[in-house]
Amino acid sequence: MAKNLLEGGPAEGELVVCTVKEVKQNGAYTTLDEFENIDGFIFIGEIASGWVKNIRGFVREGQRLICKVMRARRDGRSLELSLKSVSEERRRDRLALWKNEERAKQLIKVLSEKVGWSDEELAEIKNELTETYLTLYGAFEEAATNPESITEVGFEGEWIKTFIEMAIENIIPDFVEIRGRFILKTDNPEGIEIIRKALLLAEGFSDEETEVEITCHYDGAPSYRIELKAPDFKSGEAAWQNATKACIDTVVASGGSAEAERE
Repeated sequence: MAKNLLEGGPAEGELVVCTVKEVKQNGAYTTLDEFENIDGFIFIGEIASGWVKNIRGFVREGQRLICKVMRARRDGRSLELSLKSVSEERRRDRLALWKNEERAKQLIKVLSEKVGWSDEELAEIKNELTETYLTLYGAFEEAATNPESITEVGFEGEWIKTFIEMAIENIIPDFVEIRGRFILKTDNPEGIEIIRKALLLAEGFSDEETEVEITCHYDGAPSYRIELKAPDFKSGEAAWQNATKACIDTVVASGGSAEAERE
């Protein structure tokens, strides 16, 4: 496990978000955006692969960079960083994570103002959400895709309703996943065919154009699993309602009983 090179700082080999504050002939001095009171230095040899004739052709004051942490500097307060060691793909992914987390911090601040939290209450909730979901953005994303999860893991309070509303309105996950289960029973002699038809009707609400995908799976009668993926919560919820209604109505119309529950 990589060690933290400075107290309260990032670990060796970690990718960090930094902002260039000064460019010199031999390298660039930066601040670390996610760590207070820790600076970084990118030696000219770590700016780019090959010979760097003019360092200002690669970095400039105020520029935001993604760098790899190399080692602690002799001053004991700053770190040596490498820009050239970070691929374009890793730079893009790390920057996206940082932007998402910054967005989440703004959202939780707005939420705090709406519900009237004190600074201490805000800090406590932020820490609890981050500990539970690894990142603050992860908490908002989970609330957008699976609203029930916030209370299921133990959070409580009137603020949760507003938190979920803000998550659904502001967070756009890669996809929404909804899982559930059908309990389908029928004494009809053609019961197997009726249930098969009902499940196919549910799957029929898949739509390539809107990127909604629904699959049903046999878990052992009378239990059948339904899995749904959608590009956003709104379309996912609509597809869930339509698919489950079609399945239930078909079984009930045959004289059987049917219900759907979400996991």
